[in-house]
Amino acid sequence: MNLDAFIFDLDGTLVDTELLWADAMRLYLADRRCDCPRQTVLHIVFGRSWTDIYRDVTARFPLLASTPVDAMAEGLRNVYLRLRNQHENVIIHSSALLLKSLSQSYPVIIVSGSPRADVEEAVLLLEASAHVRFVLGAEDYAPGKPSPAGFLLGAHRLGVAPANCLVFEDSHAGVTAAKAAGMWCVALARDCAHPQDLSAADWVLTDLSEFSVEAFRQRLTV
Repeated sequence: MNLDAFIFDLDGTLVDTELLWADAMRLYLADRRCDCPRQTVLHIVFGRSWTDIYRDVTARFPLLASTPVDAMAEGLRNVYLRLRNQHENVIIHSSALLLKSLSQSYPVIIVSGSPRADVEEAVLLLEASAHVRFVLGAEDYAPGKPSPAGFLLGAHRLGVAPANCLVFEDSHAGVTAAKAAGMWCVALARDCAHPQDLSAADWVLTDLSEFSVEAFRQRLTV
């Protein structure tokens, strides 16, 4: 087994923000008299690309159909940043440390369903600009996860065979996308995270500090 590149998801994997994004979406909708139960918002948001989220929201709430996708993204981002500023730290430090460590020997990229501007802002927050070759956001590929399109595009741009890529994910949609791309996948199942079916991953960890390339190779030979 060759491992030539590593691909990280962002929200829920590198930064503890998926529940914040869901709460921001619920507040954004409520401010526009489009009340939506939190559980429904979680179903709409978790592990999915912004393009798909926007399509579902505007279909569910026709009053918002006239709001351009970029305008909604900006409005939602403002609510999210307000919520994020109320939290001391959203960085998942062990995941960020692993990304930086792997980047010393391998190309590392981020493939996220969030708008590219949000991904780029998160890279700055992680102080990882020198460690990430490039990022792909929702505007860069279609369809979103669980389609493998984003991961396959990332491998293509790196010039690496998909079979030699390993993806770190935290959602059912993300794990499904990684395996559909023919890639290895390690899933992060943090105790505080929204429950997801991650059983299709090659390895499920509660903290990415437990990951090493050697440990992963050994696991596959057992």
